[in-house]
Amino acid sequence: MNITLSLPEELVKRVRKIAVDRDTTLTGLVREYLNELARQEAAAGRQRRERQALERSFEQFQFRVGNRTWKREDLHERA
Repeated sequence: MNITLSLPEELVKRVRKIAVDRDTTLTGLVREYLNELARQEAAAGRQRRERQALERSFEQFQFRVGNRTWKREDLHERA
């Protein structure tokens, strides 16, 4: 698919130099950036779904242990 972008001339000049240094084209840089953006968004969506599933499981399996009758210092008491 072809698209048309309107970019400042100075930006295009700077990015073309970067493209030459990376042995690619301006189009190649844009394609690479957009692919990475889409990959990150997919990963973020997956992480969000996994976090929500984990939170639901925490809510589902909550239980009460009781009151704490000890102090931290007692657990680590030195003789």
